[in-house]
Amino acid sequence: MAETEKRKKSGSTLLTVIVAFAANTLVAAAKSVAAVLSGSASMAAEAAHSWADTGNQVFLFLAERRSARPRDKSHPMGYGREAYVWSMFAAFGLFTAGAVVSIMHGVQQIIEPEPASDFVVAYVVLGVAFVLEGISFAQAFRQTRKAAHELERHTLEQVLISSDPTLRAVFAEDAAALIGLVVAFVGVFLHQVTGSPLPDAIGSIAVGVLLAVVAVILIDRNRRFLVGQGVTPDIERSMARRVLEHQDIARLTYLHLEFVGPRKLYLVAAVDLQGDHPEHEVAVVLRRIERELEDHETVEEAVLTLATMDEAALRF
Repeated sequence: MAETEKRKKSGSTLLTVIVAFAANTLVAAAKSVAAVLSGSASMAAEAAHSWADTGNQVFLFLAERRSARPRDKSHPMGYGREAYVWSMFAAFGLFTAGAVVSIMHGVQQIIEPEPASDFVVAYVVLGVAFVLEGISFAQAFRQTRKAAHELERHTLEQVLISSDPTLRAVFAEDAAALIGLVVAFVGVFLHQVTGSPLPDAIGSIAVGVLLAVVAVILIDRNRRFLVGQGVTPDIERSMARRVLEHQDIARLTYLHLEFVGPRKLYLVAAVDLQGDHPEHEVAVVLRRIERELEDHETVEEAVLTLATMDEAALRF
């Protein structure tokens, strides 16, 4: 049952990545053509943004696939943390191929402005891109909202603190893409109305700054999980209640929870067992409870030890 739930959630995230990849590929190609025809700096920035997003989806696909591998002797805690490594690469890609290129192009346009034309092409491409990016964002939003509802959180809160770096990256990149399209539209429109390339160039720089902010946030979140991100109080309470609800456990005096991958927890607890088991049965009972706790979809491994009588019980 637990493995089925894990595969189902992993499959949902993978679908979100595939939808984002397809949308970004089409959008990137269209923006590139529009940038060449119109000469718009904002459109060129958006093209760089979309190509960066397209490449990032490859990293996110690898993150989802490689982190889902079952644990083995060389990786006793599984491969879950690979998701944060590949998602980190994607965030760096967004920063360099998206933010830096957009800012540099905008600055270059200010220093050496180029005439722009075919504004209609730019508007059409921006409109089509908004629809495609909107479809991708809707998929990411639906999945995020569902996860937030299960954990009784707000959707944006789930984006920031979720242990799923792939879903967070797609959500953030698609949201930034929609905002960037609005910025690009304003830049192109002001360029057409005023005849000055300055608003267009500023739009390109603004898109770059937006991407840089998103990239830095994603890098920081992945860093936190790579070095051992602790769980939030709601997850701690939920898992503590699950341990205490076990029919063979009387008290819980210590609980350590650590993320070892997207939706994967390492659980260590000190417990007092119900009844008075003979010494030779204690280890057997503890091992059985550990396996039963691991049936939960989020518990990768559980390790239990006996509590001493002088240890105070934890209250949740």
